[in-house]
Amino acid sequence: MTETRPHTFSQAFETASEADWRAAVEKALKGRSPDTLDGKTADGLLRKALYRETDFPSATNPLGAPGAAPYKRGTRAGDGDLLAWDIRQIIAHPDPRIANRDALADLEGGVTSLELRIDPDGARGVLVRDVAGLDQLLAGIMTELAGIALAPVGDNSYGLDTAALLTAWSKARGQAEETQKFHFNVDPLGELARAGRLPQTLEAALGETVRFVMETGQYYETGTQLRADGRIVHEAGGTEAQELAFALAAGVEYVRALLKEECDLETASNAILFTLSAGADYTLDMAKLRAVRRLWARILDAFETGAAFPMTLQTISSRRMLTGRDPYVNLLRNTAAAFASGAGGADIVTIRPFTEVLGLPDGLARRLARNTQIIAQEESHLARVTDPVGGAWSVEALADGLAREAWGLFQKIEGAGGLGKALEADLLQSLIANARNDLRKAVARRKQAITGVSEFPLLEEQKPKIASADREALRRTAGSLDALEARDANWAGLLEAAKSGASLRPGAGDEAADTAEASPLWPMRLAEPFERLRDAADRLTHAGGARPKVFLATLGPLAKHSARAGFAANLFATGGIQAISADATFDEPHELGEAFAQSDCLLVCICGADDQYAEHAVATARYLREARSDARIYLAGKPGDQEADWRDAGVDEFIHMGVDVVACLELAHAELGLADLENDKKDTP
Repeated sequence: MTETRPHTFSQAFETASEADWRAAVEKALKGRSPDTLDGKTADGLLRKALYRETDFPSATNPLGAPGAAPYKRGTRAGDGDLLAWDIRQIIAHPDPRIANRDALADLEGGVTSLELRIDPDGARGVLVRDVAGLDQLLAGIMTELAGIALAPVGDNSYGLDTAALLTAWSKARGQAEETQKFHFNVDPLGELARAGRLPQTLEAALGETVRFVMETGQYYETGTQLRADGRIVHEAGGTEAQELAFALAAGVEYVRALLKEECDLETASNAILFTLSAGADYTLDMAKLRAVRRLWARILDAFETGAAFPMTLQTISSRRMLTGRDPYVNLLRNTAAAFASGAGGADIVTIRPFTEVLGLPDGLARRLARNTQIIAQEESHLARVTDPVGGAWSVEALADGLAREAWGLFQKIEGAGGLGKALEADLLQSLIANARNDLRKAVARRKQAITGVSEFPLLEEQKPKIASADREALRRTAGSLDALEARDANWAGLLEAAKSGASLRPGAGDEAADTAEASPLWPMRLAEPFERLRDAADRLTHAGGARPKVFLATLGPLAKHSARAGFAANLFATGGIQAISADATFDEPHELGEAFAQSDCLLVCICGADDQYAEHAVATARYLREARSDARIYLAGKPGDQEADWRDAGVDEFIHMGVDVVACLELAHAELGLADLENDKKDTP
């Protein structure tokens, strides 16, 4: 008879208690408790090294079932569909013909929807100004099969103008509205936060937005009309809880505006696409995605007891994490973001090309971006698993912590009168600025490492290929922006103008009229401070043919100095400065002074073991100073009680774990004259 009972594989192993496990861990940690490995998030939440059932009751999971109300575990019920989430690619080449070619290649390569970054100037997206331009961009694309999302990036645009173009384009071709999967992504609150200004008052902008939703929502039911975009906070340096609170507050303000016009709660909720960032910290990002669903379920219940509607959630891989230096590492960062998005339950996932910060991505970069997701879905079988992190103590406990932290900030926003009022009062901006400063400090001190930039830099790297575009020629062909008629952001007027074939752009607004204004949330990238230093060093290298160098004055045999010499070489390389040392091994300080004098270096770093420092550091520093009076002398290691003696001997600076590396390298650049090159570069238009 065939055995039908499931086999328990753990029966082959001895039963071990948690105490046994902890004892084994403490042995590996040489007596330290696993708690010493705990850390904290940017919001101050504890991240444990060890989680238990007491941290989250997975055995009696209180979140319900996946795909079932109140949708706290996502919208997927687990039908084994390979395409468990929508693979969405950004289209941004300024030439509509090339952008169309990119779009078709992406769709043929496995992408299931497109996000069109429209810019009437062509500086940051596809140069489209009218229905004819949009027709060129969408030529050959079956929009009843491939979803079309909009991402306007022009000045003073919160999306009504591009929504009018897409609607007019669809109507001109006689397409059945119910078959079109359009995500219009109108977002006046996001534009106010991002740009710091709207062409009209916030009340007027919200009024026009509501009219747009009421008129189009009944026809384009398979998509969304609005975007609640938390990425604005993330890209400005904000924390996970701040990003969640912003997105939720935007969603609430849009729902309230719609309910005032007698729109029902289900229609209002379904009109919103929530968009969050996804980075390389996949555990934290999975927790963030789970937290936002819990919070939205609570908010809907507060609007109407028992209300539960699925949230449409998109993730876009973080731009602030991407690097222009050693950009191939971005492929790994993007892979982590794709995994976090898929396992965390996103409905739509967008992965940026790994070369995005360098310029326009070429075909290879776009292919790698989409295939990262396709591999996760089809080869890694991530899409085959229903709610893969459901019940995981670490993720669920972090999600609860993030939800509590975000809820507290959300309540502060509500107390200020909603997101619009909070932005106009600079309530959020000051909190995000503090988080941004903390983040920059962590990066500068390498507490948050950036592989290939602040750690393990590759000085002689090879840049990947990027695409090119002649934007000036495209603008001449499209006509002058100055000749375009400035129009008020009025939905009815924009739609009629688009139907007539007019060129549209959001109007700058009457200077005398009331407008919404706030301090803008400027985007940042973590690698920028180090990349500026690298760029200055490279400019000197290209101009003079010699890379700036630092001489490593290594004391004693290799076994004694290798650790600190490697640390110093890595630190200086993050600023584009190459470390060199003499071929010979020196035991006497005067020999190091002579070798340094022959190196023709201005910077020198003493590297050795603690016992050698105690015996030779003072004499070594003096000989180095005698060899070159204007030298800048470093010592690798913390000075401790000997700092005064070593400084008296000539040591200028100490480099060690936790030092502000950016500040250290800026001083080194100033000594080398590279600061002048950096200033010249800043002054160049």
